[in-house]
Amino acid sequence: MSLRRSTRISTGTTVDTPEKAVQNGTLQTTTGKKSKTASTKAPAASKKRKPATSPTLPTQTSNTLPTEPEPDFTVPTTPTTKRRRTQPAKDALKAPPLTPTPSGVRLMVSSSPIPLPSNIQAKQKARPAEPHATNAMLSTPGGSRVSAYTSSPVKPPTFDPVPKEVPEETAEAEPAPKKPKRAKKAVIATGPPLGVPPPTTTTETLLQDACAHLLRVDPKLAPVIEQHHCTPFSPTGLMEVVEPFQALASGIIGQQVSGAAAASIKRKFIALFSPPASAPSSSSDSSSAFPAPAVVAATPLETLRTAGLSQRKAEYIQGLAQKFASGELSAQKLVAATDAEVMEMLIAVRGLGRWSVEMFACFGLKRCDVFSTGDLGVQRGMATYVGKDVAKLKGKGGKWKYMSEQDMLDTAAKFSPYRSLFMWYMWRIEDVDVSVMQGV
Repeated sequence: MSLRRSTRISTGTTVDTPEKAVQNGTLQTTTGKKSKTASTKAPAASKKRKPATSPTLPTQTSNTLPTEPEPDFTVPTTPTTKRRRTQPAKDALKAPPLTPTPSGVRLMVSSSPIPLPSNIQAKQKARPAEPHATNAMLSTPGGSRVSAYTSSPVKPPTFDPVPKEVPEETAEAEPAPKKPKRAKKAVIATGPPLGVPPPTTTTETLLQDACAHLLRVDPKLAPVIEQHHCTPFSPTGLMEVVEPFQALASGIIGQQVSGAAAASIKRKFIALFSPPASAPSSSSDSSSAFPAPAVVAATPLETLRTAGLSQRKAEYIQGLAQKFASGELSAQKLVAATDAEVMEMLIAVRGLGRWSVEMFACFGLKRCDVFSTGDLGVQRGMATYVGKDVAKLKGKGGKWKYMSEQDMLDTAAKFSPYRSLFMWYMWRIEDVDVSVMQGV
């Protein structure tokens, strides 16, 4: 048994024929282990023979290693650094808003339901102007225009003489005379309304005259004036046509609400009086869509409130409409009144406080000598103008924490009759370098 086993091990895998042996009376084959050994060795032998028999591989000597196929050549790319986003250079001149006041003021001077300057007349000649007069062109609910001065010099009255009778001697020789022409109506020479001073400038030169006056009083205002163009009193701003009832009613709508909310309420208010089936107008000026005072005065308060107005605001607007419908207020009266009379006339209306009237007189009527001491922005600008530290004063309490009312009036008095423009520049004064003004 042991001899047979040693013989099988010594022969190894060279014996391919199976061997038969009788063990315990049974015939058994001994090829199980041999075949297993041969089967395990066969793949290794085949792997060694593959390179030699493969027709695709080149013949290699025993001293050289097999070479791998070279990869396709690609041009190397230089890694680029990420480009930094270049920020646009900040403009040295910061464009100011057209009206640096709360959004209610924009609603006052716009005839559009959205606060846009769509009521500017593109073609309009220069008109006479005066700081203490209404320099805006006002419109009435009927569509007529009212201004403080005529746009052209008033000519003296002229009459067309009635043709003389033809003498009898010449009547036969000459043809029959034509029918006599009717005499033209006399052109009545009228000056500005009673109480309005004579004009001293025009709408084209009013801003230049005002800025020259401010610089004469205080040359340190030059940086503010140079960097900020006062659009409300520019020739373009003075072309605005303002309807007083619409402007004041819009101001009441915009009280204590945001600009977007005020514009939405104003659109709904106008829609209450617009025919539902009417096609939208192609004109950008929607002043004709705003209801007339008589129509609003006859509208119940419940209907007015459906536009989003509070009970009190609906009462204010209806009361204002009643005053315009009765003639107690009118564009003609606002044009003929003095600055003090305008303030007295409008403060008597419920819903119009002193600040609202001052903003309407300044930005609606374009009166040049209005100054609002109760405006917080004006107080801050005045404090900066005189050299106070606004940051320290901000923490203090009280209405006049930045500057007392009397000090504000005394400081602004020397800029009369152009205090409206001085007030406008006080809104803008914190946007510029005030070190020049403070003499630092």
